[in-house]
Amino acid sequence: MEKIIEEDIKNGFPIKKIRFRFPPEPNGYLHIGHVKAICLNFELSKKYKSPINLRFDDTNPIGESKKFIDSIKKDILFLGFHWDNENYASDYFHKLYEWAIKLITENKAYVDDQPQNIIQFQRKNPFEIGINSNYRNRSTDENLFLFEKMKNGFFEEGSCVLRAKINMSSSNMNMRDPIMYRILKKKHHRTGYQWCIYPTYDWTHGLCDYIEQISHSLCSLEFENRRPLYNWYINQIYNKNKEDKIKPKQIEFSRLNLSHTITSKRKIQYLIEKKVIQSWDDPRIFTISGLRRKGYTSVSLKNFIHQIGITKRNNIIDISFLEFCIRDHLNKIAPRAMVVLHPIKLIIDNYLNNITEWVEAENNPEDFNLGNRKIPFSKFLYIEKDDFLEKEEKNFFRLSIGKEVRLKNAYIIKANSVIKNSEGKIKEIHCTYDPKSKSGKKNKTEEKGRVKSTLHWVSVKHSFPIEINLYNSLFLKRNPNIDDFQTFINPKSIDKIIACAEPSLKKAKKGDHFQFQRIGYFYVDRKITNDKNQIIFNKTVSIRNQWKKMKN
Repeated sequence: MEKIIEEDIKNGFPIKKIRFRFPPEPNGYLHIGHVKAICLNFELSKKYKSPINLRFDDTNPIGESKKFIDSIKKDILFLGFHWDNENYASDYFHKLYEWAIKLITENKAYVDDQPQNIIQFQRKNPFEIGINSNYRNRSTDENLFLFEKMKNGFFEEGSCVLRAKINMSSSNMNMRDPIMYRILKKKHHRTGYQWCIYPTYDWTHGLCDYIEQISHSLCSLEFENRRPLYNWYINQIYNKNKEDKIKPKQIEFSRLNLSHTITSKRKIQYLIEKKVIQSWDDPRIFTISGLRRKGYTSVSLKNFIHQIGITKRNNIIDISFLEFCIRDHLNKIAPRAMVVLHPIKLIIDNYLNNITEWVEAENNPEDFNLGNRKIPFSKFLYIEKDDFLEKEEKNFFRLSIGKEVRLKNAYIIKANSVIKNSEGKIKEIHCTYDPKSKSGKKNKTEEKGRVKSTLHWVSVKHSFPIEINLYNSLFLKRNPNIDDFQTFINPKSIDKIIACAEPSLKKAKKGDHFQFQRIGYFYVDRKITNDKNQIIFNKTVSIRNQWKKMKN
């Protein structure tokens, strides 16, 4: 894309007239695919020091709302970008109406009374010649009269449309007399009931670019076959005698398709209505708001886009690469903490009762500026249930009877026995510790080859409960973007648990990132200010890639 722009400049296009825009429709939240378009437009704008417009293509009053406009602006700001002008397609409704009249007077547009199914039938397919509408050769005066009646609300929805008169024999179906205006007697979020006819996207988009003097209109690859129509509409309006006016150029790039997710607004709305997900910012879907609530940073999202690059080839990017990008960033910035998700009690028999020892730990070994913290160590601890097996098995290097492990930042312990409940399940593990093996002590017992595993832990007395949302893939199929996508919904896409956390996490604030050691990265979604002072964490990503087993 930069080569195309550079070539235009080399051929005499004035660099001062380069303009870009990002034109979302406000009928839903932005998703991961939009990050690609946002980065492309805003970063090119920065490179060429040109203005960039945020233009809302609000041509359909059904489903569009201020709520979506606000969310879109919030997401763009979250990514670190700022627009120069905030525009709306509805700003130009009067101008678009005047230009539609111009086409009618030039015998390039007509009112068609046929039902939509008949219009669709007459278009045929790319290998057949289309059938002209019976109303295609209406007189200019009759078309002007009928179009004004459409505007004034005389006709009911679906009774007639305004179509461009182009070529019903074109192999490009978009050129077979496309619809320019349809009747929708719905309230618009900005213009209210001022209009009951609304311009279609194709009629609006290119002309908005022309009005705003956008030099390079960057759009995804599915609009490539619409480029001839984009150019045809602009050519009808473009005044070649005005040297100060530029004609926008449409350039396409491939969409961003990510495995194990959907981005269709219609499908996301279905999931919300069926209560599969809670809202547009549910962390299980890949809207920008959902990713933000899950703990994804703007840096990681932009790094992801930069590394996959901009191409003209459609493909599916595996979600594991997106997870690599967030894991890589959080490893550098996230403070460490010890949290036990599924606790089992461990008692150190030879450790003194009622003694608390505060061991020192680095907050982040990747960033010494984050300093150290003190963690309470005592006779009674919690470790992860999965970190213990009563009988040692092959390739199990964690704790088992007669085996030693290191407790992170503390001592080497050896499991000696267990106590079980009436159902035969392990209730507590009894062990002993080596007082000379404390982490960081120069005179500690020689450890090389002695232990093969280090476990995280929390002190029973000092730990406190936190609520955690553990997320799995919402879909069990790598590419769920098909009509029966709902059949691949994962019934176990979320698991809510109460975990035990070290006391330093009591200071956690909404928006903080942490690495729960040996588990993964977590994000403070919210903090409930009640008697329990409950903190809710969302899991961002595991420390290791968990997606390979999901591929099929």
